[in-house]
Amino acid sequence: NMKAKRQYCCFLLAMLLSVALSSCSRPPARGTEETGVSLTSPESASETEASQKESSAVSSSEKSVQAAFDAFTKQIFKDELEGSGLTLHYMLKDPENYGISTADPKLGECSLEYLEQVSADMEKLSEELHAFDPSLLTADQLFTYRALDDYLETELAARGLELYTRPVSTTIGTQAQLPILFAEYAFYDRQDVEDYLNLMSQIDSYYKSIAEFEKIRADAGLAPCDLVLDQIIQSCKDYMIRPENSFLNETFNSKLDSIDGLTEEEKNEYKARHLAVMKEHFIPAYQMLAGELEKLKGRGQNPMGLCGYPDGKRYYEYLAASSTGTGYTVPELKQQVQVHMSEDLAQVTLLLQNHPELAEASASYSFAQTEPAAILDALKTQAEKDFPALPEADYTVHQVPKALEASLSPAFYLTAPIDCWQHNVIYINGGSEQTSSEALYTTLAHEGYPGHLYQTVYANQNVRDPLLRLLACGGYTEGWGTYAEIYSYQFDNGLSPELSRLLAHNQAATLGLYALLDININYEGWSQERTAKFLEELYGITDTQVIEEIYYAVADNPANYLQYYTGYMEMVKMRETAMETLGDRYDPVQFHKFILDMDGASFRVMEPYFKTWLLTCGAQ
Repeated sequence: NMKAKRQYCCFLLAMLLSVALSSCSRPPARGTEETGVSLTSPESASETEASQKESSAVSSSEKSVQAAFDAFTKQIFKDELEGSGLTLHYMLKDPENYGISTADPKLGECSLEYLEQVSADMEKLSEELHAFDPSLLTADQLFTYRALDDYLETELAARGLELYTRPVSTTIGTQAQLPILFAEYAFYDRQDVEDYLNLMSQIDSYYKSIAEFEKIRADAGLAPCDLVLDQIIQSCKDYMIRPENSFLNETFNSKLDSIDGLTEEEKNEYKARHLAVMKEHFIPAYQMLAGELEKLKGRGQNPMGLCGYPDGKRYYEYLAASSTGTGYTVPELKQQVQVHMSEDLAQVTLLLQNHPELAEASASYSFAQTEPAAILDALKTQAEKDFPALPEADYTVHQVPKALEASLSPAFYLTAPIDCWQHNVIYINGGSEQTSSEALYTTLAHEGYPGHLYQTVYANQNVRDPLLRLLACGGYTEGWGTYAEIYSYQFDNGLSPELSRLLAHNQAATLGLYALLDININYEGWSQERTAKFLEELYGITDTQVIEEIYYAVADNPANYLQYYTGYMEMVKMRETAMETLGDRYDPVQFHKFILDMDGASFRVMEPYFKTWLLTCGAQ
């Protein structure tokens, strides 16, 4: 999407990879009875009632505006997907059903000129959007209008700061995650194999543009420090192995077996072509990128977070608004994080005072299920009580290749196509503490049920407008995953209720700590020394290596940790408001249905709809 173009240079990693630390025709609009939420916000309610009194039929002018708006959003969706072959393939199995061309797929582009053009295009889209009269749109269209308007307004706040875009970074950078997208690139037919080979053959030119962009960033005084560069370079080297031994070779060969009608001779020909592309394009691309990044060493003069750069504070304000989807200023956001962290820590203290035995129990515990398949099956069953029912969908759990464990996230879910939601993939990083036997249960709740997998299947069953998939807010998406993760502690999972509550509050407080450090380091300019003192005095963390890892993980990925906790925090606040307002009428299934029906919208867009939902539920 347009945000991802800025952040990843026409490469929708943010939307495609939900990282744990995203039909043939448009279905008819869904009524309140189906969704459990009125799409008429307070601002438009009186207009709607007046319109209904004037006439039960939609006027010709309204029909004309509504048809034009549908055409407008469909064109945006089409243009965005045709600009990136990987995005298109992961978004749609059959793009021709959406009138989208699959000819000559492109991997991506990265240049200052291109990013500046993206900003100009968003400005033009905003003007075109505002030419529509919102009062003439249907309820569903008005929701899309507001989501798109909010999205464009937020993204345009970063205009002029294009050089602050970071296409490569530790863990979540393009260089670390692109090969995973190639590995899971589905082969539905022969053309998919051809498109895959075409896209992979473009990786050297794509990475060359990234290397040139990083040099321009360095010339502007925005180069990363040497420690971060070393980590990024190492992530490149992790992929520099003999193609015959690469996990990409293994996945490519196995996927060929899924294509009906391929002869052994044709399979062998494809395998040979794939090895050639790996040798001639893939490996040289990583060698070149690592070499060019090596040349940037010594040029990174900022030892602190994002605010250590000239316009870093302003860019962080944009990132906070964009990633969290809240209307808070950064100081207000910090205050909210501190308040909710304090509440969780107070609960931890109270539980330990009332149940001293929990101190020992929390140091050594085990969930009832410890194997991925058993955990996901149990989570799916447990979620049925408090979350809307879903149709059956299958999933595959893969282990991150051992050579890549240090370069990739603890776990991630690969978003299924809108029109092929039945098949889902989760990756687990065996080298991460978050996938240890003690943590795997809640990690899979985040990535699977009732987290990202569940969230995606629900969304793809209830497509209001496919454009909304490209506008999804990170705070909503990762907030839901984190909400599901914390929620899973209260399931029947083999732990005592007291231990479950202790672990849930402790995990929430830990995520809050990372969000707080995100702001302190990237917005307030905390040094590593000040961070170390804070962690030692308040949390007893003294290991210098651990502190350094935390510091640079936060500094190199500004606002990334922030979106997880703030999204979770906002959902918990809404739940508490709903429970207090509705009392006995509160229904967790209907509350979760409301959140899911918001289709990835920011909390800024969601707020008036939530107020209407409360009024509607209270009147029943």
